[in-house]
Amino acid sequence: MSDKKSITGELYRGIITENPTFGLCLGMCPSLATTTSVKNAVGMGLSTTAVLIASNITISVLVHLMKQFSNDELFQRIQKIRIPLFIVVIASFVTVIDFVLKGYFPALSKELGLFIPLIVVNCIILGRAEVYASKNNVFYSFIDGLGMGLGFTGSLALLGAIREILGSGQILGLSLFGPAFKPAIIFVLAPGAFLTIGFVMGFFRYISSIRSKKI
Repeated sequence: MSDKKSITGELYRGIITENPTFGLCLGMCPSLATTTSVKNAVGMGLSTTAVLIASNITISVLVHLMKQFSNDELFQRIQKIRIPLFIVVIASFVTVIDFVLKGYFPALSKELGLFIPLIVVNCIILGRAEVYASKNNVFYSFIDGLGMGLGFTGSLALLGAIREILGSGQILGLSLFGPAFKPAIIFVLAPGAFLTIGFVMGFFRYISSIRSKKI
């Protein structure tokens, strides 16, 4: 990896240019299923961010230690089983997050349900472990996890806000349009998730194409 990295550049990449949802199209299952409200979306996004940061740091440290204290032959053997090792690390942190939510935020934990344990197989986390954390130092692995996590959380919050406003006429429990407003119930149902993410993704692609033409 290049040494010409900057903190702001890495954060910008994770939040904007390589946004997990709208840029890389990763983590689409929770993006569709947990964005019926802003609260659920932010809860899912922050849970994923916590696991991303913790697993990135841990995997970066482990790979560095293995390089330092094992010979080339042993390291090559470990490399062949790196994916199961990464999954064990990720699963450990997901379990901690699941217990924290159940203990301190039981209502949110009940709303998110199975999607918290399923963070283990979220392709964003395993992808960053394989592509970035295993090849970079601890500090930049932390920054990568933070940037990708914030990008993912922001995407989910945006989708959740659109669906909650259009589907119920309120946001975070606050009514926006009064009793005369007739909400489009489809937006809090499964088809609404596909419609919302499609329109938002199309909008960002359109803006990106305009910017590239100006350049």
